[in-house]
Amino acid sequence: MIVHMTRLRIAGPAAMLDRALAFLQDAEVVHVVRPSIPQLQVSPTTERQLRESRNVLVDVDAAVRALEGSSATAQSVSPRAPASPARSALRAGRVRREAERVERALSSLADERALLVRYEAFFHAFESLLGHELAWPEAHAFYVIVRAGAEDMVAQLRKSLEAAVDGEIEVVARPLSSGETAVLVLASSAVASKVSSLLASSRVEEMPAPAGLGESSIVRAMPALRARLRAIAEEASSLKARRARVREIELPDLLGLRIWAHDRLLVLEARAQAHAGRHLFVIEGWVPRPELPELVERAQRALGPEVLVEGVATESWMRADAPVALSNPPLFRPFEVITRTLPLPRYGTIDPTPFVAVFFPMFFGLMLGDVGLGCVLGILALLLRWRSKRRTTMRSIAAIAGACAAFTVAFGLVFGEFFGDMGARVFGMRSHGFDRERAIVPFLELALALGVVHVLLGLVLAAVNAWRYGERRRALGRGVAALMVALTVLALLVALKVLPGALFTPLVVALLVAFPLLILLEGLVAVIELVGNFGQILSYVRIMAIGTASLMLAVVANQMFGATGSVLVGVLFALLFHLVNFAMGVFSPTIHALRLHYVEFFGRFFSPGGTAYRPLTHWHPSTRGTPEERHA
Repeated sequence: MIVHMTRLRIAGPAAMLDRALAFLQDAEVVHVVRPSIPQLQVSPTTERQLRESRNVLVDVDAAVRALEGSSATAQSVSPRAPASPARSALRAGRVRREAERVERALSSLADERALLVRYEAFFHAFESLLGHELAWPEAHAFYVIVRAGAEDMVAQLRKSLEAAVDGEIEVVARPLSSGETAVLVLASSAVASKVSSLLASSRVEEMPAPAGLGESSIVRAMPALRARLRAIAEEASSLKARRARVREIELPDLLGLRIWAHDRLLVLEARAQAHAGRHLFVIEGWVPRPELPELVERAQRALGPEVLVEGVATESWMRADAPVALSNPPLFRPFEVITRTLPLPRYGTIDPTPFVAVFFPMFFGLMLGDVGLGCVLGILALLLRWRSKRRTTMRSIAAIAGACAAFTVAFGLVFGEFFGDMGARVFGMRSHGFDRERAIVPFLELALALGVVHVLLGLVLAAVNAWRYGERRRALGRGVAALMVALTVLALLVALKVLPGALFTPLVVALLVAFPLLILLEGLVAVIELVGNFGQILSYVRIMAIGTASLMLAVVANQMFGATGSVLVGVLFALLFHLVNFAMGVFSPTIHALRLHYVEFFGRFFSPGGTAYRPLTHWHPSTRGTPEERHA
């Protein structure tokens, strides 16, 4: 549900403005907005302080990120106000540049080391070929790597080279642990250039000695390479020790300074929204209605009688400019993940979260409807909950998956399904409502009945929204549309002899009266919308179609068990089919249940465009939950 908000005004002597803002930041419940005062401008002093705070924050944030690196942890530190923001910015800038220099140097050394280690692995193979190179010292050496799986290329290379240079070469090959092949080609000086051209045209990878080692021969570069690897380790260790010293000295102060700078910036941004005259200040904002009495009482104690705190707007839902805070019971709160994929609803409209919490897992359970698959989904939900943290998206998804698993198991018991018809075959399970494999028509009727309820509920909620906003004509039109849908459905039930035939005439008369009334209230477009309502009710047939398809896949998987002649092969095929069915059974119901909500349900009443409720608070690097969660 959307929390009722009250417009708040705080006024007092200009000298107490900063004290009042500090109080609001401690209270953490007031969403500050610009007061309705003509020609309100931000003072030059506040603008200058905003610029200084932002400059400090840019350097401090960058310095902290550079020092923390990948080992960032939440640390308990207190805000530390600097003696001079400008000097603090310069200091943070110096620390940031120093940390970034160290990080760049470490990254460069890591890249160099990775390259040399790769060379070292190849050197061990070429080292065994050193005797061949030394036996022909005046020869020119080429070092070639042949990719794995292309061993026949070595013989082709030897043959083509010997034919091209009339035997003035020697080719020696050694296999590598990676599957590649190291090849040493020795050629006389007279044919070296021709060999080089032939190697290039053969599209083999020639491996030169690493640059910077002072040797052109890859084998003779071995001692220099090993020495460089030892030097890299020493340099990296020295740089890490240097970074650790800087972190130990500077990071605690920088963390405190960062908190202070963020807090200061939040206060200055709120101050820019306030009216600060020569003698009087005025701050306006929005506060959840239940929080107002306690806030007024605390303000009187903290600020004294010189500062006036009062609620100035008490309309329930007529303020479209009020911020939106969602507050739902713990059972429904995880489903805000689904509603928050869309923009926030406007203040005064209806939060769809409670309805999603009821219908989404119900639709999912009807489509999957299997005790075995529901238990597997429940286990996955428990694992996800165990691995996730409180008030995170993953924890909410785990809760939603748990609710879907519960409905899946419940409907699985009603349908008598455990991994399809395995429950009936092995455990003697029986359906307690109808058998989805045979009762296709009853399942279709159930899906359509749910569609009628869902669409009618959407129309009723649309009428409530319009009534809250004072749109009486539209509210009546939505109500008449809902009435006509209900009357039409009842008339069809009479025609199908589900209801007594005596009701048919009164229902038709009521429809004939309601039809011109609907056109009068909403125009001819209402006729198109009315027909669209019935089309979208038919869209709920997908619940039956997907549920039946899931059951058929499970039945086929069970039939695989004895159809192959081999128990092991049958079990493997059955497990594979059940795995595919589980994956589809989770994905398809999720997508289609979301579609039924976003299109068929939300499309009738959901009104996006709300401004998020963001009260003035203290900043902290770790997430402490949304404002709505803190004030739920």
